[in-house]
Amino acid sequence: MQRRQIAVAAAVVAAVGAAVAFTLPSMAGETPSGKTATVKTDGTAPQILAAMKRDLGLDREQAEARLARGKWASGVSARLAAATGADFGGAWLAEDGNTLKIAITDRDAAAQVRRAGAVPVMVKRSEQTLVTAKEKLDAVRSDADGVTGWYVDVATNKLVVVAKPGEASSARRLARAAGVARDAVRVVTNAAQPKPLFDVRGADPYFVAVDGGTARCSIGFSVEGGFVTAGHCGGVGAETTGFNQQAQGVVRASTFPGNADMGFVEVNGDWDPRPVVNDFRGNELPVAGNTEAPVGAAVCRSGSTTGTFCGTILAKNQTVVYPEGAVTGLTRTDVCAEGGDSGGPWLSGDQAQGMTSGGSGDCTVGGETFFQPVNEILAAEDLTLVTTAGGTGGGSGEQGGSGGSASACDNQVVQLQGSLSQEGSGQAEPNGGAFRANAGQQTACLNAPDGADFDLALQQLTNNGFRTVARATGTGDKQLTFTGSADTYRYVVVAASGSGDYTLGFTTP
Repeated sequence: MQRRQIAVAAAVVAAVGAAVAFTLPSMAGETPSGKTATVKTDGTAPQILAAMKRDLGLDREQAEARLARGKWASGVSARLAAATGADFGGAWLAEDGNTLKIAITDRDAAAQVRRAGAVPVMVKRSEQTLVTAKEKLDAVRSDADGVTGWYVDVATNKLVVVAKPGEASSARRLARAAGVARDAVRVVTNAAQPKPLFDVRGADPYFVAVDGGTARCSIGFSVEGGFVTAGHCGGVGAETTGFNQQAQGVVRASTFPGNADMGFVEVNGDWDPRPVVNDFRGNELPVAGNTEAPVGAAVCRSGSTTGTFCGTILAKNQTVVYPEGAVTGLTRTDVCAEGGDSGGPWLSGDQAQGMTSGGSGDCTVGGETFFQPVNEILAAEDLTLVTTAGGTGGGSGEQGGSGGSASACDNQVVQLQGSLSQEGSGQAEPNGGAFRANAGQQTACLNAPDGADFDLALQQLTNNGFRTVARATGTGDKQLTFTGSADTYRYVVVAASGSGDYTLGFTTP
């Protein structure tokens, strides 16, 4: 099957994309063919630990420690990103898989980083500055001849542009034309040409009807009502059949190329989405949640052509130039994959990470592979990930509410104090700046002084400035919940009446 046969017709989803892990749905009333893997108390299946030993050279104890450290680092880096705001320069686990490094542009934040158990690294540019530079390249990506992609490398505090051999000058011209400062760019040369991993071999998890023929891809993670997979596997309205050649569902959302490589298939009543990943060795690996792992963390993927392989997350939010066009927001890894693995799941322990998009090389000589973060499509399409805990990972939308309590605010990860001197005044938080947040649910709580009425708004950065995406108004203390894409945000506290000191607590994905 040629790649041109599966070009997505016209399915632009108005939000960022996401992914899902491979789960081979069983027919209703039928016993699954695979046995559920024995799970450790921390939720990690022994098959994942075995794959990490084979691919990363880690024994059982080392693999467990690295996964635990990655989960810890994810929470700490999210908290520090929110707390340090515009001074945050990015986070990554060092090569030892243990040391969490946090880049900052202000030395005053160093003590806060150390208290959290991380190592501060002084840098010139904030993460948002580098993301803004990357977005300039995204805006001129149609001129990217001789270039295969670009991404923010927080460890070097540079925007990396990947050029084909002999095309380094083309990469520099592209950056210059986009208006990116020369000292903010690093050009690397790579002979690999990424392509969506669609050409198939071996067993098939599901078929998609496209252009009068059929194409095959791997199912991603189960969500309520269906599953998520790669967008390049089929356009909106395409019908799918399952591994048993029985009618399965219809593609309801699909984006490729552009802002994502993601798709959602709504299944019929004969199919039962289950919180498992097929490892192609007779086991079903559990999916317990969707906590996003940081750069440097260990990650494993499964696919219908090659099975399960593991490696390391190398970069996030990379733009990849495929023959069909550029795709933004992908995560780069050193894990191998082959045609037919597209749409398959990525796990860090038992936490869903994303779906296979494309890459280069193969599992004989090695290569690199890109995946679309799963939390993006959950937010964009208001989907709920099916998990062993009964479902988490909420969809998009926003809620504003009132009636919060001091105890509710105390439970928020980031705690900030501020003061408004008069009615009608306002304050942006944190500390007059903004923060980067991963895709997923954000929560906040605002305690106002007695006799005053303070409102709370969450704003998201757009090309035209900050836009309010959630608001909590009314009397009393305020609570706010919003589920959205990875982006830059800020909270704004406004004195509707009265004045005085306030406490703002918030938590990011």
